[in-house]
Amino acid sequence: MPRNRATASHLFVPRKSTRAQQRAARAEFAEARTKARSAQAPAKRREHEGADPELQPTYPAAGRPGPASARVAKLRLPKHRMTTAVAGGAYPFLAEAGLGAEGIFIGRDLHAEGSFCYDPFALYNSGRIEGFTNPNAILCGVIGMGKSALAKSIATRAIAHGYKIYVPSDPKGEWSGLAEALGGQTIALGPGLPGRLNPLDTPQRPDGVSEEDWTGEVRKRRLLLLASLAATVLKRDLLPMEHTGLSAALDLAVTDATANGTVPLLGDIARLLGTRERLDATLGNEGRIGHAADDLAHALRRLVSGDLSGMFDAPSTVTFDADAPMLSIDLSRLGSSGDDTALVLAMTCASAWMEAALADPSGGRRWVIYDEAWRIMRHLGLLERMQQQWKLSRGLGIANLLILHRLSDLLSAGDAGSRGRVLAEGLLADCSTRIIYRQEPDQIPAAMSLLGLTGVEAQAIAALSRGRGLWKVAGLSFIVQHLLHPRERQLYDTDFRLAA
Repeated sequence: MPRNRATASHLFVPRKSTRAQQRAARAEFAEARTKARSAQAPAKRREHEGADPELQPTYPAAGRPGPASARVAKLRLPKHRMTTAVAGGAYPFLAEAGLGAEGIFIGRDLHAEGSFCYDPFALYNSGRIEGFTNPNAILCGVIGMGKSALAKSIATRAIAHGYKIYVPSDPKGEWSGLAEALGGQTIALGPGLPGRLNPLDTPQRPDGVSEEDWTGEVRKRRLLLLASLAATVLKRDLLPMEHTGLSAALDLAVTDATANGTVPLLGDIARLLGTRERLDATLGNEGRIGHAADDLAHALRRLVSGDLSGMFDAPSTVTFDADAPMLSIDLSRLGSSGDDTALVLAMTCASAWMEAALADPSGGRRWVIYDEAWRIMRHLGLLERMQQQWKLSRGLGIANLLILHRLSDLLSAGDAGSRGRVLAEGLLADCSTRIIYRQEPDQIPAAMSLLGLTGVEAQAIAALSRGRGLWKVAGLSFIVQHLLHPRERQLYDTDFRLAA
């Protein structure tokens, strides 16, 4: 059977045709010639190996052929100069450059594949990071993700950099062994323990403060402490007449103790609150106390001879060593019955006892670590003390670290709009560093709302493995793998009872 043939020949172009007609004729001729060559060429079967034939490039490597390619002989672009900041916006990189090599080694930056170091004091003094306004930090994560190991690792390595560590509340006694291993000091408080702590002790006067000014400052601190203790036991705010009674009783107790060469005790305050004649004589013509101080006397008597006795009702048997690398207040004997009253009282006294050391300008830079802070969030008096430390952290030279399980623990401080909720959210706002370990899926919305996380960051904290955390330092974000030395693993192990 004869094969069909297709031919093409030049078209007749009239002499008087226009240019447009001539271009159309040439185009028709080229199209006809292409069809003729396609019909004459035998069909070839090509064997494609590897990639799918449909995924082959549309045009060859040389580019699109024909005049539609818009190519010229040489492509020349003008030179352009830009700063590295502009180049970072025009050509974004995969990861942040990091915080620098100065500071405490934490681990490995998983995106940049480099070491990650952190020092809040160095970052604040350098001013390199925009928005880094304070050295405070918050650390949260579910149980078993390495949250405690990170906090203890920061404390241990900070000592090597010359910083001191204060742990005013250790509800589980996990920091005692670490403090002893580092040559620090542990003070254990609780019923049946030999440790006694007199919250009315006179702290050492800082350098540069006159004797008269320091006497007035000590009196103010004692009054605030007594009011906080009484309000905690009474579970209400004090009335104006009760504040007056406390002030009069404190002045009498200080006068008697000075005459005897001793230090006033809580028992002395409770006894004097029951002697109305002496209180009225102290006030003179200003008024009479009457029965207004009865509730105060019974509240403080509970600390001396009631169920809360045995901790703060005698002269101190321990001394505060300001030169120790680490100081931990072990409160593991308190609060196990579900009532946090004893724990709150102990924390209040211990905090007041340590504030004198924090206020000393020659004390150096210090970390103050609040472990299991979810128990603190429910008590307004402790939140107020913490707020003061957060606000004055730069002047005091301290970096506060708040440790929680969930960010929603901040919401347990009170109802929306209450003072407790405002104080708790204020602590978070005053933290330039937020470290988030893995959170449960139902906690992601609260984390996004409180921290302003992006969708990518929210997905990351829901799938973080053990030892990995999202570090938000001012406006920068990092995924960091915490690295531990084998000796550190032994010191920081909190699962030894389960393993046994």
